[in-house]
Amino acid sequence: MQQKNWNINLEEMMEAGLHFGHRTQKWNPKMLPYIFMERKGVHIPNLTQTARFLSEACDLVFNAANEGKQFLIVGTKYQVSDLIASAAIKARCHYVNQKWLGGMLTNWSTIETRLQRFQDLENKANTGGFNRLPKREAAILKRQLSQLQKYLGGIKYMIDPPDIVIITDQHKESTAIKECLNLGIPTICVVDTDCDPDLTDIPIPANDDARSSIRWILNALTFAIREGQSNYMLSKDS
Repeated sequence: MQQKNWNINLEEMMEAGLHFGHRTQKWNPKMLPYIFMERKGVHIPNLTQTARFLSEACDLVFNAANEGKQFLIVGTKYQVSDLIASAAIKARCHYVNQKWLGGMLTNWSTIETRLQRFQDLENKANTGGFNRLPKREAAILKRQLSQLQKYLGGIKYMIDPPDIVIITDQHKESTAIKECLNLGIPTICVVDTDCDPDLTDIPIPANDDARSSIRWILNALTFAIREGQSNYMLSKDS
């Protein structure tokens, strides 16, 4: 695996608030190796460890993107849902930012059927098909399309399950993590001091609540993905 220098800056990480963990009463003992200290009843993650794991994650996604692999970014907390969408779109990744539907990966055939329905309704809406229907029927189909756009809009171009999944909150996205474990899909996951680092392939010890923390981590990962994608496109053209 090719390794690069990603210029991960500890001062920038502190400014983004990556070093704020949870209160000591809520901690998971498995996070002990990733904790620097306790301060005023709050655990402080070790940002040197964070930088090491984030660099490892950037290497992983860079090399995967360099091979044309596909990514899924998952984060359904309301306060970060817009960050998930913008980061994913910028890096041409798939994303889930509203609600993880059970079986989204483990029951892929059902999701494929819903995606086909989504495409059919979207085509009908774009060609004026709803205008030729009775008002009641058109209203029902428009509601269906709206729901499909809300929950599946971020994966509507996903043909197969992803090669790597990036997760921004272990507790909130526990179902997604279980499905990835069942299917053997590698995961990169932000793990706060109350998380279990053993549930993910590459844990990134950091604050999973603050927007600034999630934005900073996503920016680092998606930059690496875009770098890999550029290399992949150049190799295809040559």
